[in-house]
Amino acid sequence: MPSATRPSSATEWVASLSPWPEEFGLDRMWQLLTALGDPQRAFPSVHVVGTNGKSTATRTIAALLRAEGLQAGAYTSPHVSGWHERLDCDPEAFERAVARVREPAEELGATQFEALTAAALAEFAEAGVDVAVVEAGLGGRLDATNVVDAPVVLLTNVALEHTEVLGDTVEQIAKEKLAVAHAVRIVVMSDNTYGQLIPPGARVVIGGARETAEAYLDRPVQHEVEVALPGRLERRDDEVWDGAHTPEAVDWLLARLPAREYVLCVSILGDKRIDELLARLARAGRKLIATRSTNARALPAEELAARAKQHFEHVEAVAEPQSALARARALGGPVLVTGSLYLIADLYS
Repeated sequence: MPSATRPSSATEWVASLSPWPEEFGLDRMWQLLTALGDPQRAFPSVHVVGTNGKSTATRTIAALLRAEGLQAGAYTSPHVSGWHERLDCDPEAFERAVARVREPAEELGATQFEALTAAALAEFAEAGVDVAVVEAGLGGRLDATNVVDAPVVLLTNVALEHTEVLGDTVEQIAKEKLAVAHAVRIVVMSDNTYGQLIPPGARVVIGGARETAEAYLDRPVQHEVEVALPGRLERRDDEVWDGAHTPEAVDWLLARLPAREYVLCVSILGDKRIDELLARLARAGRKLIATRSTNARALPAEELAARAKQHFEHVEAVAEPQSALARARALGGPVLVTGSLYLIADLYS
């Protein structure tokens, strides 16, 4: 019988773990994989790094490879619709995957992301995938996913983020992200801005998800695929939900929306470029409902509202996300929910 303090299910257990390490590093991750029999060596990988668009790119690459006849696994983060979204599987398969790593992860004191990454890699090995497409969590060099020797790496884009960990310039951040390219033969990127950072002997291919799949296959892909992920340009009746959390991501989002006067429902993590984000979001509408996701790093609703007042004509603070969305809807007009995938995940629950 489970104890009153020990989570009974593997999913409850992983949800209870700290998502943020006291100190970044790979030592514990290597120990965990050793205890599991080094599942990351059972298959080749494609590694996806960057600031924005990693999850969509990861799922698209996997879908393209599946369309070409390969059994491909996909590992993404964070999730919106449920924990199982990270392993691109159903809840029952996710429970089994996490249960497989729980005992050694508990013994080692693994973080949430370390446990999830190990669960994904072990699940892919158990399933006998032909290839795994793996999305990095934060940066690259010290990220828990930097245990795969991927011959192909995709750098989606680079913007200022997590500067306290990754560096103060986009060049430093790009270097941190491309540190995963230690066994790479091809790096795919949107342009050659950071081509000087790839290892000798590797080459740059200009492109995105499709070109990454083709680089892995070493031939053109023959199929078209469409991938829709929760919280990524998700349209719901007269609403749009998108987890844009950088000014660059907001630019991308607004370029794809019709020019309408939106009521915004927004939560932003405290370590983001908050004032820049708010300034860009003000192009979408004049009314903003500030709220706070359940992520511990989210800015309190009142503080976000205070900072939003210089950018919006009408600002309210509603602390609870579901109530904030209801208030945004009550103001009339189309609603744009954005600023954080964690907010959208709260609204899904």
